[in-house]
Amino acid sequence: MKFKAQYTAFILLLSATAFAQVKDENIGTEVVNVVKPYTPTISDAFKVKETPAVEDEDNSKKADIKYNIFSFPVASTFTPSKGRAASVDKTPQEKIYKNFVSLALGNYGTINGELFVTENIGDNGYIGGMVRHLSSAGGIKEVELEDSFRNSQIDLTYGTRTDAMSWSIDGGYQNQMYNWYGLPQDYRIELPQPDRQNIIDGISPEHVFQNLYLGTKLSFNEGVFNDVSAKFSHFWDSYGGAENRFFAKPTISFDINDTKIKTEFIVDYVGGQFDELFGPLEDYKYGYTNIGVHPSFGIVRDDWSINLGAAAFYSMATEGGDSKFFVYPQVNASYKVVGDLMVFYAGAEGTLQQNSYRDLTTENPFIAPIQIIAPTDRQFDVFAGLKGKLANAVSYNVRASYLSERDKALFKANDYDNTYIDNYDHGNSFGVVYDDVRTITVFGELNADFSKNVSFGINGSFFGYNTADQPEAWNLPTFKLGSSLDVNITPKWYAGAQVFFVGERKDAQLNLDNVIAAEDGIVTVKSYFDANFHLGYKHNDRLTGFLKLNNIANQQYERWLNYPVQGIQVLLGASYKFDF
Repeated sequence: MKFKAQYTAFILLLSATAFAQVKDENIGTEVVNVVKPYTPTISDAFKVKETPAVEDEDNSKKADIKYNIFSFPVASTFTPSKGRAASVDKTPQEKIYKNFVSLALGNYGTINGELFVTENIGDNGYIGGMVRHLSSAGGIKEVELEDSFRNSQIDLTYGTRTDAMSWSIDGGYQNQMYNWYGLPQDYRIELPQPDRQNIIDGISPEHVFQNLYLGTKLSFNEGVFNDVSAKFSHFWDSYGGAENRFFAKPTISFDINDTKIKTEFIVDYVGGQFDELFGPLEDYKYGYTNIGVHPSFGIVRDDWSINLGAAAFYSMATEGGDSKFFVYPQVNASYKVVGDLMVFYAGAEGTLQQNSYRDLTTENPFIAPIQIIAPTDRQFDVFAGLKGKLANAVSYNVRASYLSERDKALFKANDYDNTYIDNYDHGNSFGVVYDDVRTITVFGELNADFSKNVSFGINGSFFGYNTADQPEAWNLPTFKLGSSLDVNITPKWYAGAQVFFVGERKDAQLNLDNVIAAEDGIVTVKSYFDANFHLGYKHNDRLTGFLKLNNIANQQYERWLNYPVQGIQVLLGASYKFDF
């Protein structure tokens, strides 16, 4: 075998080496003559066969062997364990509670409370409720009339969700009270102080608003009919004014190839009356029904999108006035100049804006309880801008626009004289005048999320106005600036601040007993700065305490002419989350 041959050669080689290394043996010297030079040759190589030939005379025939396997079932209770992925450490998710309650108290006798509850009903239904209250006992320095206010509201909702549709119905009630405390600075200064004080003490400046509403919304997840929403509200005040408002908007949409076709139908009705006597008007009634349709076609490609549409309205004056037909553009487009880093957008939009007594009181609660109510024709708003990102966490938006409006509602202080009739006739209320106004606006904003714990934002708007009949665009500011900062200091502590600056506004008011022929009564309402701060401590995932400081600069600026605001306001409270 190959192994034996190699082993034998190794033994012979080892033996020859041993004999050749015998010490102290002198072999002598001898001259050797080479007769023939040595020519080495290599013999033919041969390979040892892996399987040598076997010469065995006794080659008997192999016997056939048969194998039989005897098998029987064996009961086994072995169950292989399932493989599991290795666990990964992660931040525990904050538990979300369904219900929330908050209460805070502050100076000026301020009370701010809020309650929100919700509960599931069955597999798909839910019910919820909300109660809010904000009130103040007043006490503004140098204000001679009662300046307290309150705003209370309750809302209830019921809804259901399925794979095919969702439906909800909600209703609520709101009660608000404000005081006409803004007397002019020169009010009855010609009288002796006791007489003047007697007149002021006889003024009851309280004005109460109440609103009751019921609404519903139905949405479908499939089909061309997307959703329909409707809302009815009844609004009234403590001086006999009352208003009804109904709004409905069905929407249908479908896709054809890459084009989305959408159509909105609008029905907007407002109607009411005022029982108060103010100037030549008595028992003034108003009513408008605006019926509109807004079709649009939306196309989206790789880097650009465009929405082409128009809006048509027919406004019916149901209590006198003229019925009119309006058509507006509804076009906007965007193009990604540099991906999401820079997006250019532009458009032209217009609509018929329905004004209402409730909307006016929401914007300025110190208006007189009788006003002319009419819709505003927003002819067009042409705009263009750039938006995008400066970095992953920093976004920006700059925009310029030109807006043309007919019959825009402007708030203007009411004139007064010594023949006052009611509590709001002392130069302490506002009226609404309508004018054609064109507005140029330049807007810019910057938002940054430096980390998950720090966010910052700043924005500014600059305005230029042109009026047709009025000398000024009453009570519209020349510019607005605002900024906010929110910081999570630790997992327990958080803080934030908001500051804003509002530019000068123009108003006009005359004391008709002392008016000079050349006097126009125009006054400048000074610009103002306001800074607010809040600090919170999360005791646990349920209980949080907070401190709010408003108007930190303690400036009693005038939001409206003759109406100074409260100085620094300190509010301390807590909120609690819970489940039933």
